[in-house]
Amino acid sequence: KRREKVKAGKLTKEILNNNDQGEASAFTETEGEMVRRVCRGLGTKKNIIVINDEAHHCYRRRVGDEDEKLTGDERKEAETRNHDARIWISGLEALQRKIGIKMVHDLSATPFFLRGSGYSEGTLFPWVVSDFSLIDAIECGIVKVPRVPVTDNTMDGEQPTYRDLWLRIRDDLPKKGRKTQAISGEPNLPVALEGALQSLYANYAKSYQRWLGNDEAQANGLTPPVFIVVCNNTNVSKMVFDHIAGWEKELPDGSTVAVPGKLPIFGNVEQGPTGNRFSDRPNTILVDSEQLESGEAMSKDFKQIAAREITEFKHEYRRRFPDRDPDKLTDEDLLREVLNTVGKPGKLGENVRCVVSVSMLTEGWDANTVTHILGVRAFGTQLLCEQVVGRGLRRMSYTAEPQQRRINGRTVEFEAFPVEYAEVYGVPFSFIPSAGSSDPKPGPTPTRVRALEERIECEITFPRIDGYRYELPAERLKAAFTDDSKLALTTASIPTKVENAPIVGESSIHTLDDLKKHRKQEVAFMLARRVLEYYFRDNDENVKPWLFPDLLAITRRWLDECLILKDNTFPQLLLLIENAHDAADRIYKAIVDGDPEAKRLLPIPKPYDTIGSTRYVDFDTTRPVYRTDPKKCHVSHVVADTESWEQKMAEALEDMDEVLCYVKNHNLHFLIPYTAGGDHKNYMPDFIVRLDVGRGKDDPLNLIVEVTGQKDGKQGKLKQAKVTTARTLWVPAVNNAGTWGRWAFIEITDPWDAQNTIRASLGSSSAAGTGA
Repeated sequence: KRREKVKAGKLTKEILNNNDQGEASAFTETEGEMVRRVCRGLGTKKNIIVINDEAHHCYRRRVGDEDEKLTGDERKEAETRNHDARIWISGLEALQRKIGIKMVHDLSATPFFLRGSGYSEGTLFPWVVSDFSLIDAIECGIVKVPRVPVTDNTMDGEQPTYRDLWLRIRDDLPKKGRKTQAISGEPNLPVALEGALQSLYANYAKSYQRWLGNDEAQANGLTPPVFIVVCNNTNVSKMVFDHIAGWEKELPDGSTVAVPGKLPIFGNVEQGPTGNRFSDRPNTILVDSEQLESGEAMSKDFKQIAAREITEFKHEYRRRFPDRDPDKLTDEDLLREVLNTVGKPGKLGENVRCVVSVSMLTEGWDANTVTHILGVRAFGTQLLCEQVVGRGLRRMSYTAEPQQRRINGRTVEFEAFPVEYAEVYGVPFSFIPSAGSSDPKPGPTPTRVRALEERIECEITFPRIDGYRYELPAERLKAAFTDDSKLALTTASIPTKVENAPIVGESSIHTLDDLKKHRKQEVAFMLARRVLEYYFRDNDENVKPWLFPDLLAITRRWLDECLILKDNTFPQLLLLIENAHDAADRIYKAIVDGDPEAKRLLPIPKPYDTIGSTRYVDFDTTRPVYRTDPKKCHVSHVVADTESWEQKMAEALEDMDEVLCYVKNHNLHFLIPYTAGGDHKNYMPDFIVRLDVGRGKDDPLNLIVEVTGQKDGKQGKLKQAKVTTARTLWVPAVNNAGTWGRWAFIEITDPWDAQNTIRASLGSSSAAGTGA
């Protein structure tokens, strides 16, 4: 890639270059200068031989009508891959022009065309002369054998819970690109993700204990086994990292305290002389592999969340190498050194036991001590699965050992590598090889639906809340338990036993026995503390510690009277955060029911991404769409789930002078939490409409619009629960908070009479924003 020789602004470059093409040749390397810089070590040699490692990343995208249609993150990832591949192959073409290339040898563990390259995905390169696939390598034992979940005791869905993990958790994780609020506070993971971490960690702990007990291996420099987590974006990786390694909690007086992570072997928090502190030798690291490998500076967002980690490793670097100054190292160089030396004795990364990566760990990462892999991202192709699983398949030993097998009644002796396993969750890896052989059939052309920058005046923001709480006047707490207070723990929601099996070799059984070792008293204290910290705070957000004895007594009663344990479950499952929230909510509602006095309703904001916005909408759809009015809607289209009513509602709203702007709630992630049948759910209303109700554009009314069809039967009852919650809980709570403007709610049964219905509601008392 050509580098800039002199830094200058775009206008300066255009003026000084004075060429029609706008090329910045006076400020950027020429092709010849770039080749001389890169190939300086070759001297004057010509006609070189190129060994092209990881050659599946070196190609020029084919353009044609047969290109497959990609959407969302897949399209963005394909664009990034194609850009990097174009730079790579353009560099080889420059070498050919300037010094000549005699031969190029491509090396790749996955010599296939990638998705979005313009070729049929999975097709072998036509110039492949030797094909030895990953499956072949696994079968003959020259790599570790991956074991993936094949069954569990949930019996829910076509795949075990931890095999297709992403499909179960993706809607409950923070989205990429949201800049509304940094991920801070206690990490709240979806129950399936927390269960996967606990289950895989319990199996890792056995490997770790075997390593601890092998004094000879440690004396010979064997470092601890490594657990890797591959996440889809910075926000998710931060949450997972904090859950695993520990996080920083801000106290009411502004000071902070280090809170230990949930997986002790990976913890970065240690006991110091004055309390908990972050260790100078982290056991878990957070990295962005792609940024580190690019050689460019890390993004500002990632540097911010990795700041403490960088400081800790500088202390460690100073301790190991007292004659060197760590401040002369860039942050990128330091983290690159840590990542590249994971599993290397005597190096900066030797102590690392867990790596949380924001993106895919690159193929060049050569740690051979990886034993456990967790995928927390989408895996659209088997090729992608192979690349992730491949990070854990480097063997630790290549010393053959004598083996015996009984074959057809005879004992056969031979030498072979002892089997080594890698346990894999969250990667839907298939042991059945498949490769593309024909071009995909073209599907319907998708429409890109997105927020348009030129319409920013039509932006709509909204609060994202987790639930509701009351300000209770009484300081002496009582609880009235009902049938709604009962909670049943079942393996239908989280497996407590998982079988991991390889293509060949022995299976392994993973359980949550480590979680089961916690005492029931610990469960009661944790739930009481959660109820206290979540629901009982004063106006300055300080907790009320004097209420804890009452809460503990109520919690113990709840555990004895209301907790139902179904087959293969145990009370310690309440230590998983999502289950704990559910239990705490039921305990709190019983306390509210036990207090007959008047109460003030308030919302509980999400711990991250508290403010949602139309500006983050960007997706593709093949559904019918309605093109929106640029003066009324920030988003380019309304997506239609039916043939008429969405389009009619959009048209009616655009024709109303009172409407300042509106948006269809599709991929907007505006959700209203509610309870139905004892289960906690999220309701997605149809539209948000911002109205001028006579107070001017600076004080609009935000109207939530729900278009209702069927009102009979089970679905009708469910819809009624949603509407009632929106009208009687969400709107009053948000308005009482006084932070996010005025809100109201309206239910419309006939889109062809929407204007009259809305105007009639504006003339009622609900126009003040207390409901509709």
